[in-house]
Amino acid sequence: MNLFKNISGKPVPLVERITAYYKKYEKYVPLLSFFAGFGWDNLTLKRIDQLIDNLQLLFYLILLATCIILVNLIQSRAVKKPLLLKYSDWYPLGIQFFLGGLFSAYVVFYFQSASVTESFLFVILLFLLLVANEFLENRLTNLYLQLSLFFIAAFSFFIFFLPVVTKKLNVYMFLLGGFISLVLVGGVLIILRKKNAIASNRQFKRVIGIIGSLYILLNGFYFINWIPPVPLSLKEGAIFHHVKRVDSRYEVQYEKPGWYEFWKNSDEEFHFAPGDTVFCFASVFAPTRLETKIYQHWQFYHPERGEWITTDRLSYPITGGRDGGYRGFTYKKNVQPGEWRVDVEDAQGRLLGRISFKVIEIPRRNYLLITEYR
Repeated sequence: MNLFKNISGKPVPLVERITAYYKKYEKYVPLLSFFAGFGWDNLTLKRIDQLIDNLQLLFYLILLATCIILVNLIQSRAVKKPLLLKYSDWYPLGIQFFLGGLFSAYVVFYFQSASVTESFLFVILLFLLLVANEFLENRLTNLYLQLSLFFIAAFSFFIFFLPVVTKKLNVYMFLLGGFISLVLVGGVLIILRKKNAIASNRQFKRVIGIIGSLYILLNGFYFINWIPPVPLSLKEGAIFHHVKRVDSRYEVQYEKPGWYEFWKNSDEEFHFAPGDTVFCFASVFAPTRLETKIYQHWQFYHPERGEWITTDRLSYPITGGRDGGYRGFTYKKNVQPGEWRVDVEDAQGRLLGRISFKVIEIPRRNYLLITEYR
């Protein structure tokens, strides 16, 4: 088959050529689109507060809703316009494409905010949805699946988009994001219901039940801290012997590592001599002009009780906008030998990251310090 000329020798229209190429290499499309799309998002999506990126994701949501409506209206024979029917084979692909674009971006953004604890499970869920979407083309005509994925996509977008826009990060913004997602799905449902694309009350109630269950589930994830604290993210966290601000930079000091410990640039093992102070330095990214508080939750491990014991929960305010994150620190003078950790948390207690270190008591200082600027 000549993809550029038909039997009569006339040039084949561009749309038909693209369709022919797609049919020829259809079995390779899911794998190629997955790696290409995910790789592109990793290269291009740098900041969660970029207006152009967020407007693109919002546009994807609108087009996704449009494709879902068209697929179901065509299935119920409610569409009569030849122009819309002509491209009916492309609407399910549109659902797949826009879901892929959205979930790929979410994996990037939520991964940046997730710590390797319970909140990472939500990132894994988003990644599984991203992978599954690439191989679900034949099932994306199912209304229940369409609206479930649409709701999760809308929910995942608005819970970080609203704090970026309003410069407020609290539980009310989260609840508002969930409410807007319900309204969007409800709008799609009303259109399909009015056009008889949802044939029975039973089907209508089942859709409402599924979306309602997802809403409750995602709210539950939030209140048990399983959803990463987007749009905040921990860029750097480390333990030092000394930290102080010098003009626009921070001067940090840590023990000089051995020649073979070339990767060390902080005090993961803190040799504590009388008079020493332990400093915890953290750099937290927040969207431009967003103001909030960051907490550093100091804990040590009690071997006899087998649990982590809180000693302090110290806070400081941050203002967003800096690419490398807003820098701040807390410190402790009285520490005991053993395993320690500092959980960097937002105002709601959600974990941004964890800094673990070990305190080794020594009678006097027998180490050299390296000074760097952050």
